Amino acid sequence: MKLKSWKGFNLDCNLFIPIIINQKFTPMLVIPLLLKEFDEEVPKTRKMLALVPADQFDYKPHQKSMTMRQLTVHLAELPSWIAMGLHTSEIDFAAQPYEPTPAESTDDLLKIFDKAVKEGREAMANAKEEDLLPTWTMRMGEQVLAVMTKYEVIRHAFSQTTHHRAQLGVYLRLLHIPIPGTYGPSADDQAF
Repeated sequence: MKLKSWKGFNLDCNLFIPIIINQKFTPMLVIPLLLKEFDEEVPKTRKMLALVPADQFDYKPHQKSMTMRQLTVHLAELPSWIAMGLHTSEIDFAAQPYEPTPAESTDDLLKIFDKAVKEGREAMANAKEEDLLPTWTMRMGEQVLAVMTKYEVIRHAFSQTTHHRAQLGVYLRLLHIPIPGTYGPSADDQAF
């Protein structure tokens, strides 16, 4: 007989990580792990965004690159994708084209980021483990771009944040702006 619940937790959701402690089965829940990772990543991203000089918003290191403004607004908005993923079943860019939040200053970037962080964290903190299981779709009209679970939407937002934060580090380096350490020291910041 399959165990369906344990101490009030729905075990049918298949999202918990089973662990054995003192020969007793204990589920390790995913949402607290996501929240911990989120809380550790937020200061790293905010620290990088705070370094962006508004007079370089139009800078791009290559003709195929995004401008600094496009990159940093996208990076600042990414935490809000967590709330969007948890509260919707899809996004259709044909029906609702992406419009970046206007930003004219570094302070604007930080306000966008802080708002997105608040939305994303609250959505995760209020979610139940089983809320991570339904699928979510990204489309452009009839063209399906991606289908993933809501858990995967959150992981994707985390991965996108790390990816674009690293891109921002390259932009800043090329502008001779010292790069802070994130997961350890950088060439400019030896603090760990």
